[in-house]
Amino acid sequence: MAVDFQMNTREITGTAILSALVVVFDYALKFAGIKIPFPMLPFLKFDLDGIPVVLSLLLYGPYSAVTTCFVALVAILARSGDALSASMKALAEFATVLGMIPLYAVSSNRLRGLAIIPGIATRVVVMLVATLATWPLLFNSLGAVVAFLPFSALFNAVAAVISVAGGFMIYEALSKRAPALLTNANGRNSRRHE
Repeated sequence: MAVDFQMNTREITGTAILSALVVVFDYALKFAGIKIPFPMLPFLKFDLDGIPVVLSLLLYGPYSAVTTCFVALVAILARSGDALSASMKALAEFATVLGMIPLYAVSSNRLRGLAIIPGIATRVVVMLVATLATWPLLFNSLGAVVAFLPFSALFNAVAAVISVAGGFMIYEALSKRAPALLTNANGRNSRRHE
């Protein structure tokens, strides 16, 4: 029983730290003006908010990733007051980790690395549907929305690559330099496959 409590404490603490990192990234990059606009649709911006979300999935599992996405939603909403953009960002990061869930816990590094493919695909599809649902409210023209869909898909694919690749790079660096931090994740993942 003590081991379960300790593992839960570690997961809660790790999730809180990664959630705080999402807030720090969002606020720091926004106020420093470092978010990179997507050239074809400059109101869409690349950032690093998704990296801690993916890392929370890799280290602590789906509940941690969902919690980190929720914190991102609240932080962006508090900063901007724009419920639509906060919801779209949180939905995009949630869709990325949702697509990764079937492969993130695989013990093989190669197969785990393949989680990037369903992560990108799920994000692109979910955000295309969300775009079709919300953009007509902004543009008052379904034709304009349809014209923007390929650019939206490209933006979301690139943003997913940034999030997933960044999360995996940090995870691999931790596995080499601080393997004790991964004992909880590795133990949880091996129990799932027994």
